[in-house]
Amino acid sequence: MKKEAVVGIDIGGTSVKYAIVDLSADILAEGTIPTENLDQLNVFLDELTETLGNAIREVSSVADVKGIGVGAPCGNYKNGCIEYAVNLKWTQGQQVPLVKLLQERFAMPVAVTNDANAAALGEMIYGGAKGMKDFILITLGTGLGSGLVTNGELLYGHDGFAGEIGHVLAKENGRCCACGRRGCLETYVSAPGIVRTVFELLAEYNDPSELRNYSFLQLTSEIIYHAATRGDFIAREAFRLAGELLGVKLADAVAHTSPEAIFLFGGLAKAGELLLKPVRESFNRSLLKNYQGKIPVELSSLPESNVAVLGTSALIWTEIGRRQ
Repeated sequence: MKKEAVVGIDIGGTSVKYAIVDLSADILAEGTIPTENLDQLNVFLDELTETLGNAIREVSSVADVKGIGVGAPCGNYKNGCIEYAVNLKWTQGQQVPLVKLLQERFAMPVAVTNDANAAALGEMIYGGAKGMKDFILITLGTGLGSGLVTNGELLYGHDGFAGEIGHVLAKENGRCCACGRRGCLETYVSAPGIVRTVFELLAEYNDPSELRNYSFLQLTSEIIYHAATRGDFIAREAFRLAGELLGVKLADAVAHTSPEAIFLFGGLAKAGELLLKPVRESFNRSLLKNYQGKIPVELSSLPESNVAVLGTSALIWTEIGRRQ
């Protein structure tokens, strides 16, 4: 008898990762589709359809694929659309009814959510939040995403956009954000945000720093991390400032959802204690007293390579269960 399986997809700015996953979370097939040169919706859909179709046929002798779960920036579970994602070229900044388009091509159930929500599902089923019903997952990469789980369910709100912690205001009239506003948290606490902080610090301080050798376009969060491990003052100060600001805003989030724990995930979180120490200190200083000492802030233990596709597979399994 064939296994039942689903497709989990993680759509990013430069590539799409996919996996065919069975009920035991075993990956039967997986791959990556580069998308840097796919700047038209139909071209993107044709490439995705061909690649997934081939993968589904390859496992057809052992598995019956039942649905497709998608995680994407600005993915809206409530209406099945990707909503004005500025970092996905093929959307051209427009609303894309992705669920409808994929259902037409594959004739099976499809569900979409944002990439941070997908990671939160992966954390809940396979990671440190296993067994928890209330927690927050923060993804730290090119942006700051967040997945809020309350009473065992992802928090979507009435329109699908609940829990956008990356777009709470961190500083009034602060840095310009890709969303069109100023001062959003992700402009300070993200990989590009910490680069911007470094250049502000280089202008403010006269301290020697190896980071003075880089142009704005050359500098990356990884370079800053390695400089920090070597004791570079500017690099360490950039992580401290990012961590302190994130800690304050996480304390605000606790007042809304009272989570059991908070997990940090993604490229910037790989800085470990350089970021985690100031986050925890600022977080605990900023908490209401009735929360202090109760809510750990931890790094995710999940492998970054698979968490999103496992999370989106969990999304579509849940959706299929609801429809039965």
